[in-house]
Amino acid sequence: MEAAKSATGAAEESKLHFLDYWRIIRIRKTVILAVFLLVVLTTTAVTFILPEYYASTVRIAVEKDTSDITPLLGMPTSGNFDPYFLQTEYEKIESKVILYEVIRDMDLNVKWAKRHGAEGSLRQGETFLILKKNVNVKQSRNTSLIEITVTSEDKQEAADIANKIAATYKKHRLEVRQDRSKKGIEVLQAKYNEQTDKVNQLQQRVDKYKKELNISDSAGESSSASMMEPETVRRMELERITAQSMQVEYNTMLQKLKALSAAELRRAVSVAFPADSQLPQLFDKLAQTDQELARVGPDLGKDNPDLKKLEDLRATISNQIDQRIEGLIQGLEVRAAAAESKTKFLANEVETAKHKDAEMSEKYQPYFTAKRDLSLEMQYRNVLMGRILQETADAALPKESVVDITDPAEPGLRPDRPKVALNITLGAIVGLIVGIGLAFFIEYLDTSVKTIDDVERALQAPVLGVIPQNVGPLMNEGPESPHAEVYRVLRTNVLFSRKGEKANTLTVVSGGAGEGKSTTICNLATIFAQNGARVLLVDSDLRRPSLHKIFNVSNALGLTNYLLKQNTLEQVVQTTKVPQLDFLPSGKLPSSSMGVLNSAAMREFIQEVKRRYDFVFFDSPPIMGVSDASILASEVDVALLVVQYRKYPQAMTVRAKQMVEKVGGTLLGVVLNNINISQDSYYYYYSGYYYDYYSKNEDDDTGGGRKNGEKKLASAAGAGEQSGRPQVDIKKKY
Repeated sequence: MEAAKSATGAAEESKLHFLDYWRIIRIRKTVILAVFLLVVLTTTAVTFILPEYYASTVRIAVEKDTSDITPLLGMPTSGNFDPYFLQTEYEKIESKVILYEVIRDMDLNVKWAKRHGAEGSLRQGETFLILKKNVNVKQSRNTSLIEITVTSEDKQEAADIANKIAATYKKHRLEVRQDRSKKGIEVLQAKYNEQTDKVNQLQQRVDKYKKELNISDSAGESSSASMMEPETVRRMELERITAQSMQVEYNTMLQKLKALSAAELRRAVSVAFPADSQLPQLFDKLAQTDQELARVGPDLGKDNPDLKKLEDLRATISNQIDQRIEGLIQGLEVRAAAAESKTKFLANEVETAKHKDAEMSEKYQPYFTAKRDLSLEMQYRNVLMGRILQETADAALPKESVVDITDPAEPGLRPDRPKVALNITLGAIVGLIVGIGLAFFIEYLDTSVKTIDDVERALQAPVLGVIPQNVGPLMNEGPESPHAEVYRVLRTNVLFSRKGEKANTLTVVSGGAGEGKSTTICNLATIFAQNGARVLLVDSDLRRPSLHKIFNVSNALGLTNYLLKQNTLEQVVQTTKVPQLDFLPSGKLPSSSMGVLNSAAMREFIQEVKRRYDFVFFDSPPIMGVSDASILASEVDVALLVVQYRKYPQAMTVRAKQMVEKVGGTLLGVVLNNINISQDSYYYYYSGYYYDYYSKNEDDDTGGGRKNGEKKLASAAGAGEQSGRPQVDIKKKY
């Protein structure tokens, strides 16, 4: 079961990654298309401007340096495919040795000077560079054949040059092989003569030693004829080691036995001498006597003759045991002394044999060394003689098969370059790759928030709502607006994400300015009010208030006046054209009251409005700019973080979340704002679906069903209000 879940998760992750890539391509399609067209048009223009070139190819079969028939004294070279051999031959064909000769034979210096508009003739190096650029050597597919392709503006010239290169290369291979064979035989012959002189000198030395040491031919055949047999030395050494180990064993036993008491000695001697048969019998008799004494002793008196006989018998047996033990120890001493003597004797014999063997080896060593050197040098001379005979015979054999021209070059029927279709196709492919690469690079440099996954991965917080572009105040669009459904989803997520029903005060914060906090909280408050809840919207952005402009009311009196005890709550709260929605402007902020939000009056105000309203929403300034947003986040129940699509770096958003948590605020989730759904289809199922769905309902239905549903929702909300907190009337102002 777990394995199936893992497999499903992996498949979803792969699909998500593919959608991410496709989303980037859709967003950056203008860049991709521009680069693609630029590369394709440039490639096409350059292709039609280039001059036409014709190509001619000659194919040759190249073998290693072998004869046409089997060599006289050796095996033919293996015909296995060797890629390194062919690579080497490619370089030889394009080398100066071959191409310089082709240039001279075909007089290309003069011909190409006229073609390139130069006077006289080109220099050899210049012609070589031009020729090498137009020569391509490669292996024929799935064979060991070599293809030499030459391109030129003149089709006949291309064929002539290709055939000339092949012929020159074949000629060069044969000349190099013959020259190497000749020089090699000369070197071998000189080495053979030198080796013969060395063999003659060594033979004279061997004959001299045989005469001086009086060595017969039969004795001189083996280098060990005058030496002691190694097996004898090894055998005597083995006997010496055995005797020495026995000596150590006997001495150790003597030391241990002599250190024991009489009682301990009796217990240990049977183990030390297991082969002795008398001692166990004596111990058995002694045991039987002791048993008899124990049996009849209590019944007989001290002076009883039978008892005395048993005691005398026991003493006699005990004495015999002691004597036997003493005899065994004395025998062990004798064996230890004998082993010591044998060890010394064998050691002397081994040293004597080694000394004698060393003397004989030293005496005959010069003879055997000279004879061994002579044998090695004679073997080397014989090898040289065989190699000379082989190379001489092989050099005379024909070598025409090393290079075989299988397909001569012919003039081409159509131009080989430029390849119009291939160039345009490659240009299209390269343009597409470069365009996509540039798009992904630009996307990589853009560190702003792009997807829901970016938000949840960076902030570790859920995305509660996705708001499309060009969303205005819902109070002006009405409850039938397609945008309203987006905020209904946000409202539902907010309600289900709260930890309790008492968490009814909410503020919206953002990392930077212009991310849509005011519009978001205004529309969210409108949706709550349209659903039947009694809602108060507070503009607590005291430095740059904007909600009063949306409601088109004055900002002369508001939150600051109430907190400074200048007016009552009924005097500063204003009703709106949306039923159940009241609005509290920010009011004018005196310069002496900058910290008014971080006061006991503000906390008392929050508790008071929580008692009067079902939900209270607070607008706030950017949390990265001033401290007011942090204060509000710490004083209200929950906070929402608004993040505008592709505007600020993710680091700023992460910092904004950290600041909320640092002051002890509860971040309920994130609202992703200002999504361009027409450009980024990734968010279609989050927002665009509602437009299509409700626009079809409006076209197909009379609207009665929807209105009835809304009435039911409003009735349910009203019932909830009647069963909840007491109602407080706020009179309309301004």
